Amino acid sequence: METIIQLVVKIYTKTGDDGSTGLIGGKRVRKSNPRIIAYGAVDELNSSLGIILSSNLDGDIVDLLIRIQNDLFVVGADLANDNLKNTTNRITSGMVQFLEESVDKLENELSQITYFILPGGDLIASQLHMARAISRRAEICIVHLAELEEINKPCQIYMNRLADLLFVLARVVNKRKMIKDIAWKK
Repeated sequence: METIIQLVVKIYTKTGDDGSTGLIGGKRVRKSNPRIIAYGAVDELNSSLGIILSSNLDGDIVDLLIRIQNDLFVVGADLANDNLKNTTNRITSGMVQFLEESVDKLENELSQITYFILPGGDLIASQLHMARAISRRAEICIVHLAELEEINKPCQIYMNRLADLLFVLARVVNKRKMIKDIAWKK
């Protein structure tokens, strides 16, 4: 007879009621710490991708965004770990390369840009532009953190490439729905 052990974990711990939170390894820091702000912005980005994934998307875009969501969990763990000697859950140059290859592949569907593009078009494309803006803000938070503490450098590079990929994805969604890019006009 098989025994099933069920572990019940409460969602609230009350340990953060004093304005602190724990990093990987147990160190406690203020919730206003740049490290917490950085991975909070990454979490916000991941949530915005979840909203996008609730839409009717082409399978290749679904697969790509799910992989990115999983990678963003690694980004968050990477940022929550202030011990660079611990190599568990770290963004790698291979993950950055995957984003670059994805951008290159998707750009083959698009015409070359000859003007500035305004965010918009289809609702999903607009949401991808919003995710891109959140990604840029998360990158800025990571850059600020890197000015204060040593971080895993590919983490910062990953976020930079991800914003590029989200821009390209927004354009691809519009093109596949036969919606022209919205040109910025002076």
